[in-house]
Amino acid sequence: MGVEVNLEGKIAFVTGASSGLGDRFARVLAMAGARVVLASRRVDRLKELRAEIESEGGDAHCVELDVTDLDSIKAAVAHAETEAGPIDILVNNSGVSTTQRLVDVTPEDYNFVFRTNTEGSFFVAQEVAKRMIVRAKANPERQSRIINVASVAGLRVLPQIGIYCASKAAVVQFTKSMALEWARFGINTNAICPGYIRTEINEGHFETEAGQKLISLLPRRRIGEPADLDGLILLLAADESRFINGAVITADDGHSVF
Repeated sequence: MGVEVNLEGKIAFVTGASSGLGDRFARVLAMAGARVVLASRRVDRLKELRAEIESEGGDAHCVELDVTDLDSIKAAVAHAETEAGPIDILVNNSGVSTTQRLVDVTPEDYNFVFRTNTEGSFFVAQEVAKRMIVRAKANPERQSRIINVASVAGLRVLPQIGIYCASKAAVVQFTKSMALEWARFGINTNAICPGYIRTEINEGHFETEAGQKLISLLPRRRIGEPADLDGLILLLAADESRFINGAVITADDGHSVF
């Protein structure tokens, strides 16, 4: 007997959906039957993704979102629920990074990373959770899911991205707090911590000498592809994950083991 994740009737809100992991997460949730709201600053890219999802039989909507702007967050979530319906699943994926030694980090670098990765992620989750809580009070049986995308860098120190590591460590910790506070409202909050995954942002680096050296140090001498996270995102989005709450799940091909 096979088991299949069925998200029909669910509304999924995916931030950072214009590229990389967010693009893949949106496609996978749509393939599983969810109505997906694509959120990002790059609306032109979202429209292209929406067209591709719809051409494959999926249901997608676009909304402009700047996670560093609280008014934009409130407006985007409100628009998403007006356009698609009450959000059941949040994939909190927006993230940025800089690469330099700590002595070279400027206040602008620090604010750039923390405003998106930490502050932005927190307030997106808060805005969505407020609405989930109201609905849970009216219907205590309702299940909701928040999936915060952290990083293996939030669990261990990696060279020259110390500010990024700190920002993702904060995501890990507030995920646990959210899980504790919001559990009684049927909201399961979990974090995923991907390792090195090839995306359009970093694929050039992995072709360089430094990138190849990094790959040679990984346990299986390889980096992941966005599709390698399909099973994990589906698990945490599904009703069947109702006993998984406050989990911080590493998906890094064993990188953090040593």
